[in-house]
Amino acid sequence: MAKSGNKILLIILAILLPPVAVFLHKGAGKDLIINIVLCIFFWIPGIIHALWLITK
Repeated sequence: MAKSGNKILLIILAILLPPVAVFLHKGAGKDLIINIVLCIFFWIPGIIHALWLITK
């Protein structure tokens, strides 16, 4: 139960602040850098990328 609640919070955070959600889920690395670049140039692809990483 705690794992699904954590995932729901990460999904909500991915919609509001995608880089923070990616950092909390994957840590600092290439996925975080990709998400930051996507969010700087285009916000929606950053959200999609964060949601994809969290739900896969």
